[in-house]
Amino acid sequence: MHIMFRICVLLLVALPAAAMATGVRGTIKADDGTFLAFATIYVKQTGSGSVSDPQGHYEITLAPGRYDLIFHYLGYETLERTIEVQDTWIELSVTLKTQVIQLQTVTVKAGKEDPAYTIMRKAIAKAKYHTQQLDAYTAKVYIKGKGQLKDYPWLAKKALEKEGITKDRVFISESVSEIRYTRPNKFEEKVIAVYTNGNTRNTSPNAYVFGSLYEPEIAETISPLSPKSFSYYRFEYEGSFKDRNYEISKIKVIPRSKGDNVFDGTLYIVEDWWSIHSADLNVTKMGIKFHVKGIYNPIENKAWLPVSQQFFIEGKVFGFEFVADYLATVKDYKITLNPALPQEMDVIDETVAKEQAKQVAKQFSKKGQQLQQRLEAGKEVTRKELNQLVKEYEKAEQKQEKEPEVIEDRSYKVDSLAYKKDSTFWNEMRPVPLTKEEVRGYVVNDSISEVQRKKEEGDSLKPSKSKGFQPWDLLTGDTYKLSDTENFRIHTPWGGFNTVEGWHVIYQMSYLKRWVKRDSLHPESRPKVSRLEITPVGRYAFSRNTYSGILKVEFRNQKRRINLEGGRYIQQFNADEPIHPLINSFTTLFLEDNLMKIYERDYVDLKWREQLNEKFSIYTQWTWARRSELFNNTTWTLIDNREKTYTPNAPESIELPDTGFLPHNAFTGMLGFEARPWQKYRKHNGRKFRVPNSSPIFSVEYRRGLATLNSTVDFDQLEAGIRHQFRFGIRGTLDIAVKAGEFLHAGNMYFMDYKHFLGNQTPFVTTDPIGSFRLLNYYNFSTRDRYLTGNVHYHWRKLLITRIPKVRMMGITENTFLNYLLTPQCRDYTELGYGLDGIFRIFRLEVATSFLDGNYTGFGFRIGIATSVGVNVGN
Repeated sequence: MHIMFRICVLLLVALPAAAMATGVRGTIKADDGTFLAFATIYVKQTGSGSVSDPQGHYEITLAPGRYDLIFHYLGYETLERTIEVQDTWIELSVTLKTQVIQLQTVTVKAGKEDPAYTIMRKAIAKAKYHTQQLDAYTAKVYIKGKGQLKDYPWLAKKALEKEGITKDRVFISESVSEIRYTRPNKFEEKVIAVYTNGNTRNTSPNAYVFGSLYEPEIAETISPLSPKSFSYYRFEYEGSFKDRNYEISKIKVIPRSKGDNVFDGTLYIVEDWWSIHSADLNVTKMGIKFHVKGIYNPIENKAWLPVSQQFFIEGKVFGFEFVADYLATVKDYKITLNPALPQEMDVIDETVAKEQAKQVAKQFSKKGQQLQQRLEAGKEVTRKELNQLVKEYEKAEQKQEKEPEVIEDRSYKVDSLAYKKDSTFWNEMRPVPLTKEEVRGYVVNDSISEVQRKKEEGDSLKPSKSKGFQPWDLLTGDTYKLSDTENFRIHTPWGGFNTVEGWHVIYQMSYLKRWVKRDSLHPESRPKVSRLEITPVGRYAFSRNTYSGILKVEFRNQKRRINLEGGRYIQQFNADEPIHPLINSFTTLFLEDNLMKIYERDYVDLKWREQLNEKFSIYTQWTWARRSELFNNTTWTLIDNREKTYTPNAPESIELPDTGFLPHNAFTGMLGFEARPWQKYRKHNGRKFRVPNSSPIFSVEYRRGLATLNSTVDFDQLEAGIRHQFRFGIRGTLDIAVKAGEFLHAGNMYFMDYKHFLGNQTPFVTTDPIGSFRLLNYYNFSTRDRYLTGNVHYHWRKLLITRIPKVRMMGITENTFLNYLLTPQCRDYTELGYGLDGIFRIFRLEVATSFLDGNYTGFGFRIGIATSVGVNVGN
């Protein structure tokens, strides 16, 4: 009853506002009598787009005046009507006729080309032109998103229902944004209104999607208008039709290999303009299906721009099945053309019209007429000439830009009154009135939000866990808010097992303080945040009956990171920790392989990393430590393998047969330099973010052991490296990492000072796939001399089993890799491997084989987390 009462209140509030408005409304039907849901209605005079509701009804608020309305629905003839709005609503219902597609009198013979290809070549040739056609535009965008969880695992049922999430609950969000685009890459969005459920008001509303099919990629999906599209798609001509005075070609888009990140569906191209008329496309990403529909209109009869977009989404991830739909309509377009580019031209496809292209070139070469002059006069040009013109134009403009390395500049802000708009505003802005289901969804959301608010304020039920300290927090952990900028956290205790300590437990707490500095001149820009974190860590080893602990202090901001820590703690001989402690616990207890070798140190360690600018960074580390050898203290195991026994807690090395050592002091320092000379960036609210893999990473490190402060180490080491990822569209990615180094001086060293490599002798891979080995012994080839490592990793979209479409649709990809190591004691150690990536979307399975000096030494299977989930394969 309470919900029904609130629905009635919402409807009653809306009635007076509706009575005062004027405009046009009615229904849109097909010629067979069925109502057309989400048909587009475009108003020429206002540059506004609207859509019909699921029952085919539409309603557009208009001030008194004369208007031209264009009714558009894919598969039906476009209809234009002129109306005169006075002081009352105009009732206008229309019927759209089924679109008659006319096939050209073209016969596609064996070995001959489908006419779709010449249409697409012209559209592709002009795609880059379309991205530069407008100097600027402004518009107002209405966005509505609606989603529903259809099914979920029974294990999650109780937790979800506790949060008010049930299978029949509909989540809705609406927003209105003012957007501004300024060529070449600046997008500004100001959200002026938001209507959503109460508990998400501190989160960003749905942002307008600025992606364009004219770009080579959109959301990491190859566009059919990309210059590389013929490698990814086949095209079929399905006929043409008239839309007002425009000739429209219907082109079927067929991926050459089905799977994620390629479109399939239909693209409609405007003849002579070679621009998009509309699109009806499907794509999958991570197994989630997207159906995208877009309608374009000629704004001011100068440029075709989207006036409505729809996204229908469905998927099932880890047992959670969901559906969603998203609607965006655009109104109040104001455009400014780029005066440097011609607006009319006749594009010739020299692949088909070879003789005509030769005649054009010959004709104008005799007259000495330049390409730019021909374009300004609306003369004929070939595709190659058009591409040449746009490329030269972009290069010239890039030289004049202040920040040519910035490929995208976006700003996003929410107006302070965005959540306070009344029903009158929303009735005017909504292109489609809310359905009964959507009204009910808002009421349910508001009711649940009110209950949650009372819980948080302590008005009902028991106080939430975050209200204060509870005794069980010492075992379960919790976070406590001390102020708006301070938090205290008790971490959940954890631990493991190794042969030195036996069972051990680790306990830590942390205090976090943040400083937020906002730009008073640009309040919409992202604030600068500095943070200080202080973390004491305690450790108790049962077999040693020993306590140890450290104190860690970290300070960081956008350009600087400082870490200071000290105390007594264990350390792997390889400081890069190739063996995860939990994996070592598993192999020790179940396989009787105590692979992790550790020593103890009393130490003080200082790390400092400074970003000099966007492309160059320096970093340093200074450590003083009292280092002591540790020995096994337990032989206990869960599964006793009589053929095995624990090995001593001393690494085995070819170069240093005895890796044991006496307690000693060591003072070491390291200085490093990192460069990304061709780094590209995206800006968001004034802050730059690196575009991954846009530049190789070059690094140089110098490490020295200093015989001072009672230190007994004395050595010099120099190392250089490079790492980069090459993308080949969606066909695959190639990652390369190379490191080379040498100990220039090796006076007095202990085994932990040697150069170690990221080996692996467990069934699991927890290190980065690039830069690590799959079968290499952890310490056999450690060296105090010269060394070279190389890693090559290729991520295939389609290789062997991924040639089966069903396998690709499951998100599975294939990897091949080569790892190489060269030291004086290790001549040509090589690993070759193959892997299946994305199994169940989260795992990868690899098989690798190894060779030493060209001789086979072994093979093994490895399990890891999918590269798309847990490990960044790129930079």
